[in-house]
Amino acid sequence: MDYAHLENVCHQVRRDILRMTHAVNSGHPGGSLGCTEFMVALYFHHLRRNPTFTMEGHGEDLFFLSNGHISPVFYSVLARSGYFPVAELASFRKLNSRLQGHPATHEGLPGVRIATGSLGQGLSVACGAALAKKLSGDRHLVYSLHGDGELQEGQNWEAFLFAAHHGIDNLIATIDFNNKQIDGNVEDVLGLGDLRAKLLAFGWQALVVEQGNGLREVHASLVKAQGLSGAGKPTAIILRTKMGKGVDFMEDDHNWHGKAPNNDQLAMALAQLPQTLGDY
Repeated sequence: MDYAHLENVCHQVRRDILRMTHAVNSGHPGGSLGCTEFMVALYFHHLRRNPTFTMEGHGEDLFFLSNGHISPVFYSVLARSGYFPVAELASFRKLNSRLQGHPATHEGLPGVRIATGSLGQGLSVACGAALAKKLSGDRHLVYSLHGDGELQEGQNWEAFLFAAHHGIDNLIATIDFNNKQIDGNVEDVLGLGDLRAKLLAFGWQALVVEQGNGLREVHASLVKAQGLSGAGKPTAIILRTKMGKGVDFMEDDHNWHGKAPNNDQLAMALAQLPQTLGDY
C-alpha cells in the first residue's frame, strides 16, 4: 500500500471539500474532512469494484453512504477514483447538477446506488444488498458508513438486529465516531454509551480504531474486518475521528458540521493543505 500517494490523495480530497462547499456557501465540510482517510483507503485500495458502474453491482464490492450529508467527500473520492470527471465537482449543489447536496440516483451519477439524506436508513439497505449477495452466491463484501449521531435513529438498531439474526457476515459497517453532531456533542444530545458493548450484545463483531484519521490504522482495521467476514456475524468498525480534520480552526468544532468557509477561512484552510493532484 502506497501510503505516501494516499496521503497526497487525502490532501487533495480535503481541498476539494473546502472549495466545493465554499463555492456555493452550503454543504457539510466538518464530517467530510473527518472521514477522508477512511474513504480514500476504501476506494483507492480496498474496494474490489468493476471498471464499469452498474446499479446491480453483482460481482463486486458495494459501498453505501448512510450519512449522506457528507456528500462532498463522497463526490471527491468518486471523481478522483475515476467514476466521473473531476471537473464536474465544480457543479456541486448547483441547479440541475448530478452532485446534489445529498446523493441521489435519479440523475444517474456513477458510484451512487441509493439516495441518502434521511439519516438512519443506510444500514437497512446495506443489509438487503449483503443478503442478496449471499443468496446469489456472490462472495463480495458490502461496506457502509454511518455517523455516530445518526445512530440515535431507531431504524439502525432494527437493522443491527436483522443483520445478526440472519448471519449477514459479508457486511462491514463503519461508524464515524467524532462525538459531534449539528447541535453539539453526541454525548450531550443523546449519548450512545459503550457502543462496542452494545454492538457485541446485538450479535456483531466490533472493532475500535482510536486513530481514525491515520491511514495505517484505517487500513489495518479494514484488513482485520475483511478477515472476520464469513464467520457468521456482521462486523462493525468504530472509527474515532476528528470533525474538520486537517484544518486547525475546524477540528473538533461541531459548528462546522454544516457551515461553509468564507473567503478568508478558505484561504487559511487551503494554506494548510498542499495541492497534490491539481484542483478542479
